[in-house]
Amino acid sequence: MAPLPVRMRQARAVARHPRVVVTDIEKAFGTRATSRTLLTLRRRFPRTRFVWLMGADNLAGIHRWEAWQRIFNLCAVAIIDRGSYSFTALRSPAAVRFARYRVSDGSAAGLADRAAPAWAYLGGPRHPASATAIRQRTGWIGQAA
Repeated sequence: MAPLPVRMRQARAVARHPRVVVTDIEKAFGTRATSRTLLTLRRRFPRTRFVWLMGADNLAGIHRWEAWQRIFNLCAVAIIDRGSYSFTALRSPAAVRFARYRVSDGSAAGLADRAAPAWAYLGGPRHPASATAIRQRTGWIGQAA
């Protein structure tokens, strides 16, 4: 994984929507587990509606994360399709456990307005290159902070 300042630059380069804010808030909170970060966010910003974004590769293994069920119960979750992970992700313990809370692609735009638990699996055009290949091609692997 690239150093935090590099990942922040990468995220800011692609997050070009006024409602998307890239921060290093986990560093400020002193949290390492996603569930703890989300709990802290909810406490500090009780009127803000959050949507947790993650790739399908993370959905496939999130059941191994600390307090993973709390993540789904704290905010809506949007899962971004990651090619070869689709089958594994959609049959993962997390997808099965929260299957009845999945919203359709057509309803995903309103995900932030839904009470947790709510999640959507967002498909779309796939790029054949792996994330590692993209980082290598763009020089993001091993880049100094």
